[in-house]
Amino acid sequence: MDNLLFLEKERKGPVGLIRLNRPNVLNALNRQLISEIVQTFEEYDRDEEIRVIVLTGNGRAFAAGADIEEMADEDAVGMELLNQFADWDRITAVKKPIIAAVNGFALGGGFELALACDLLFASETAKFGFPEVNLGVMPGAGGTQRLTKAAGKTKALEMIWSGEMISAEEALRLNLINRVIAPELLLEETLAFAGKIAEKAPLAVRLIKESVYKALDISIYEGMQFERKNFYLLFASEDQKEGMQAFMEKRKPVFKGK
Repeated sequence: MDNLLFLEKERKGPVGLIRLNRPNVLNALNRQLISEIVQTFEEYDRDEEIRVIVLTGNGRAFAAGADIEEMADEDAVGMELLNQFADWDRITAVKKPIIAAVNGFALGGGFELALACDLLFASETAKFGFPEVNLGVMPGAGGTQRLTKAAGKTKALEMIWSGEMISAEEALRLNLINRVIAPELLLEETLAFAGKIAEKAPLAVRLIKESVYKALDISIYEGMQFERKNFYLLFASEDQKEGMQAFMEKRKPVFKGK
């Protein structure tokens, strides 16, 4: 296991596991931690041996928000010049699947980080919310946008205006997360699912992710044209030949991501 200042990273076969590691402050997201997260995402994205990324938190929280002490004395011009969300924007450029295993509180920036992942598995005891309004501010790393796209306008406004937390079961009902899992099994089941995705054809997984995200922002017609191009592109891959040959030969395919 490799350790950075505020996170731990570990390879589990084709899965890259990242653990946020500021448990004494419930993994509050300071700028250094975000930088380390993005740096590790990009490292795993370039690594041919890693096919899926899993993100979780050490201790009682996934991430209980931004580091308020770091921001309390900032002013508007300073924040603009700092451009602290530039690192967040790099997360959307990661091509490989990212699965969040939310083990406790995912609040404010922590909720935004979870929503920036592709899939969310949550402990039965997980709590989600945007408490920024109680501090006189609002989400700034995508919370108003991703929550609205996932849950709709009325629920997004209710959650962000009230600052109240919701349970994992409520988050599941709102389609914000994929599964609710017993706390003691959360990481095990998340890694098992990641392992299943890691067995699939990497280029197909990559272009599926790209196509699904494209669907969020364009018309159905434009999206279908985009999908079709990606479908055709996969017929230039060795994995497509291997996958179809293995099917005809009734054996398990061996995908190489080429």
